[in-house]
Amino acid sequence: MTLKRRKFVIAAIILVLALGYLGYKGFMASATYYYEVSEFIGQQDSFADKNVRVSGTVATGTIEKQGSTLKFTITDGQKDLPVIYKGVVPDSFKAGGEAVVEGKLNSAGTFEAKTLLAKCPSKYEPQQTGG
Repeated sequence: MTLKRRKFVIAAIILVLALGYLGYKGFMASATYYYEVSEFIGQQDSFADKNVRVSGTVATGTIEKQGSTLKFTITDGQKDLPVIYKGVVPDSFKAGGEAVVEGKLNSAGTFEAKTLLAKCPSKYEPQQTGG
């Protein structure tokens, strides 16, 4: 193998390894885990000043809209987490629906969400016809 060819092979290996490493880091950064409400509340001390995603069902009767501020509670049936969110509310956000919030817990025990995602139902159910 000539010196020129050997340099080319080494450069190609380094390039492939670098691209693989960058791809892995990008994937790990985008694969954010989210906690259920009970799981988050049980470990909330370890999440101080950290952005966290929490998933739960929007509790019926808890949605309050005051200007651009939305207050509601998410639950997993065992524990409840009050949430405050300022921003655009997804069309599919509703009481009884699944939601994922991303943000931090404040000192008052309210979750300050920077991001609100409403989960769509995974199963299509056709509308019932009266016939």
